[in-house]
Order: sequence, then C-alpha cells, then structure tokens
Amino acid sequence: MALPVPETSPSPDFSDQDVIQDASPLRTLGLARIWRLIWDPAPGRLGYALRMAAGCTTTVLVGEIWQVPDLGVPALVTMALWQKDRVTNALVGVLVNIVVVFLLLLIYGLIKITLDHAMELVIVIALLSFGFFFLGSASKLKPVAYMFGLIIVFGLVVIDQVPVGEVITRAILYTDLFLAVPGAVMIVLGMLICPSPRRVLTDDIAARLLMACRLLRGADDRTREQATDMLRIGTTDMMKSAKMAGLEKIWAAKDLACLKQSASSSVAVLALADEADRTGLSAEDAACLIATLEKMAAIFAAGDYPADIERPTVSAASPAACAMADMLPEFTTPPAESTKAAPPEKKSGFFADDAFSNPEHVRFAVKGTAGVMLSYLAFMVLDWPGIHTCIITCFIVALPTMGEMVSKLTLRISGALVGGTIGIGSIIFVMPYLDGITGFLVLIFVVSLLAAWVKTGDERIAYAGFQIGLAFYLSDLKGFGPTSDMETARDRIIGIMLGNFITYAMFTSFWPATARDRIGEGLRKLAEALQRQSQALTPQARAEAIASTQSALSESERTLEYVMAEPINTRVDLPRLRETKQALADAGCLSEDLLVTPERADLTNHTARLERLAG
Repeated sequence: MALPVPETSPSPDFSDQDVIQDASPLRTLGLARIWRLIWDPAPGRLGYALRMAAGCTTTVLVGEIWQVPDLGVPALVTMALWQKDRVTNALVGVLVNIVVVFLLLLIYGLIKITLDHAMELVIVIALLSFGFFFLGSASKLKPVAYMFGLIIVFGLVVIDQVPVGEVITRAILYTDLFLAVPGAVMIVLGMLICPSPRRVLTDDIAARLLMACRLLRGADDRTREQATDMLRIGTTDMMKSAKMAGLEKIWAAKDLACLKQSASSSVAVLALADEADRTGLSAEDAACLIATLEKMAAIFAAGDYPADIERPTVSAASPAACAMADMLPEFTTPPAESTKAAPPEKKSGFFADDAFSNPEHVRFAVKGTAGVMLSYLAFMVLDWPGIHTCIITCFIVALPTMGEMVSKLTLRISGALVGGTIGIGSIIFVMPYLDGITGFLVLIFVVSLLAAWVKTGDERIAYAGFQIGLAFYLSDLKGFGPTSDMETARDRIIGIMLGNFITYAMFTSFWPATARDRIGEGLRKLAEALQRQSQALTPQARAEAIASTQSALSESERTLEYVMAEPINTRVDLPRLRETKQALADAGCLSEDLLVTPERADLTNHTARLERLAG
C-alpha cells in the first residue's frame, strides 16, 4: 500500500551549508527532568516494581528461614536480575542455578589455594577482578559478569570471618545460597506472579496506541516528552518479549508474527501522531483516528490483536492523517515471505569482534581491578571490616566512559544517601517496635518497592533505584536477620561512598575514555538508518525501518548527553556539539516525515550532514 506523497513538505529544509546558531546551552539532565522521570507513570511500571519488591522480600524471607549470612547480598542479586515476564525470569533463574555449580567448584579450588596465604589471596582477587571486568566489557556476559565477580570476590574476602575448621564448607554453602536462593525465587515466584511475555508485548503495543491518541487530542509539553521517550525505545524490548513468548510454545507462530508486526506498526503510528501534532490536524480527522486507535488499544490490552482493520476516513488535505490511515489496515499483517533466500545471518560469538584487538577492553579491566584492589587495601589496612561494601560497590558502579561515570555519579550518591538514610532511620524509629517477622518483611517490601519503582523507570535514573536498594539492604540486613546496630549501617554506607569515590577516581584519572569518541559511530548508524527508511517500499518495511531509526537516534542522543557531562576540558568543540544536537533534532523530525514523504529531495543533505559531523 503506497503512502501519499504531498507536493510540499511541512518540514524546513536543512542543508549542509546552513550555519547552526543554537543559542540554547547544552545541558545534561536537570533536576526537573530527573524528577519527572522518577514519577513518570509509564505503562506497566507499577506492576513491574510491585513484583520486583515481592521477589526481594521473598528472598529475605527464605534467607531468614535458612539463616543465610549477609542476607543483603542475595536480596541485591534478586533486584539486579529480576525480569518483567515469567519466561525471562525462569530462564535467568535456571541459568543462575547452573552457573552456581561452576562457581562453587571455582571457589573450592581457590579456597584451597588461598587459605592462610595472604599473598595468594591478593593475587587471586586481582586476577578474578581483571577477568570478570574484561568479560563484562568484551563478551556476552556483560549483564551478569560483574555480579558473578562480586559474589566470588566477596566470598573470598569474608573467609577470615568464618571459623577455620569449617571455612570451606561454609564458604561453599553461603556462596551457593547467595545465588541459589535468588534463582529459585525467580523461577517459582516469577512463574506465579509475572505475566506472560505475550501479555507484556500486547500491553506495550496498547500503550503506544493510547499515547498516539493523547497526541492527536492536542498534547502539552509533558505529553510530548513522554511520547518522545517512548518513541526512542523503538521495538527492542517488544521484540525480546516476542522472542520469549515463542519459547513458551503455547502460542501459534502466526499470532506471534502478527504481534511482531504490530510492535513495529505501533512505533510508526506513534511517530505519525507526533508528526500530526507538529504539523496540525483537523478535529474531524483526529476524532476519526482516535476512535479507531482506542478500539485497537482495547483489544491489545485484553491480550489479543485486531484483524481486518478498516481504514479510517480522513481528509486528503492532511498528509500525516492519510499516512496513518493507510497504515492501519496493515497494522497486524506481517510481510509476505520473500521467495528469494535471505543471506544467512552472521552469528556473533561469545566474545565481541574486537575483544582481543581493542585495548579499551583491557584498560577497562585494569581500571576496574585497580579500584577493587585499592578498596581491598583500604579495607585491610584500616582493619575496618564494616566497610567491606566498598569492594562490592566497585563491581556495581564501573562504567566505560567518563561521561557515563559523571552523569551517574549524582544518581549513585543520591541513591546511596536515600537508601542509607532510610536504613538508619528504620533502625532508630522502626526496628524497636517490630516484634515479629511480619513487620520486618513489610518494612523490606515497602523500601524495596521504592527502590524498584526508581529502578524500573527510564534508564537515566534506574541506577539510583539500585543504589537505594544496595544501601538499604547492606545497612539493615546483617547476619541472617535485621540489625539494630547503628555502627553496621554507618560502616556499610561509608564503604559504599568510599567505593564510589575510588571507582570514579580510577576511571577518570587513568586512560579516561571519553564518550566523544563514540559520537561518530552513532551518527553514521543514524545516517544509514535514515537511508534504509527512505528505501522501504511497504507499510511493514517502513514501520520496521522507523523503529530502527529511533533506536539509532536514541543511542546518539544518549552519547551526546554523556559527552556534555564530562569535565569541561574534554569539550574542545562546543559549536560542533551544538550543531550535532541540532542535527539529531532534525533527524528525529525527518524520520517521522519519511513516513509521510518517503522520497525526500533533501535526504542526501541530511545524511551528508550527519556523516560530516561524524568525521
């Protein structure tokens, strides 16, 4: 189905020769923006946070029953690994319980080597830290490598606190419980309370359709901001849900194909609604489109998908309305299978292509290892067992570029202070009045819910939620039960802050990696995505192409945010960065315009401009 091509485009023509005079300063996230992200009622966020809090609370309950020491660690592992749907939760839980067997064998061997040998212990900790930081940077273990490193190194560090005669047995048992309990909770509880990945997918599609309706009704700045954030996500999360739904083996392949197409189409419809909001739309056309979209959203919200969608009757005077109306009949129709055999996809290996050629991976591992060893040295020299959380923190907070380190430093410190304050406050004002396990678990659930709410928000703030949980769990969970020891909470918060400081100092002082080096790659990907979008011939192909473009745009915008968060002496070319910011804004409008006018005469100028800025 061909989309109408208007004679004129409502978007301004930005040529490569234009001189960008963007007077607005380049800023990172402001407090107002962060506050809006914290309280953003994104679809599905509350349910996700409630289930995550329930998982963490259940882990604490099981730990209390089995008397697991340092109960804050398994609770923290649960928060770190908890997933949105039941299938992903079960897979992660099974994987964790499989991996723990190999970790136990590794720890057993390491304890045999390092027991009563201080120098060997130091060497082993350094080698393990380097290995897991390298895997976190250069392999597919990136999401969990740091967590595995944390568990093993932490287990070795606290060996001295266990009686020598039973050290090996206890160390193996405790390490097993640190991972086995969260894994079991994720499998059992996750299957009981988490939704199907198909339901997660249909809810996400419905959310995008309803957001499109809000834009068509006439949006304020807050709604536009939320719509843009939703657009930039693309279809990455939805396609993961579709893949997980396929693993359940209870859904027809045809239905899943229709839902995959619906995911791409929902992004395209949202983009067209944003285009209509910018260019204007008559009340009659808006009402007609809204009526159809709301009916479709209700079907998706019920867990199904619509078929035989009738094209809404809209005026030909509105290109955006016509483009949206033309797309709706094909909304759930997957593309026809091509008769030409598709070239086999290149399978990626366990390691990244540049794992052993790019020195940045080794440098990242060296900096991370140095942070761990400095924390361990401080822990030992000061003879202050309570600050062992500085070692845990080093594994959690390491990030590859200065921009990411600086931009998240405030989130880390704020989250740690909030979690620590809640932890100390609960010890003073709540713990004395708790006379049973029920009240204690209610406290754990409430604070976990607060941390989970922040963690399940935008990725710009999610880190603060994890830090809230980190500080609270490590402050209030000592041994296998709650603590009323103020010194424990104080020492562990000091350890967290010390770990933050050491990691920040190491990563910004030695081989500082600037996010500016990544801008070029992102801009080139964006230029290629725009070219592919202009060449898409069918509604299905256009929907898939704009989702890819939005993802590439999000990556470039995030990289620019990180660049502007770096120290001022690294921002050597502010005019160029301002031009890059404007070019990204123009690319966002262009990606929506291409749904209305695929054959844009100025597309070459846009892509050439991105290539030039990419250097």
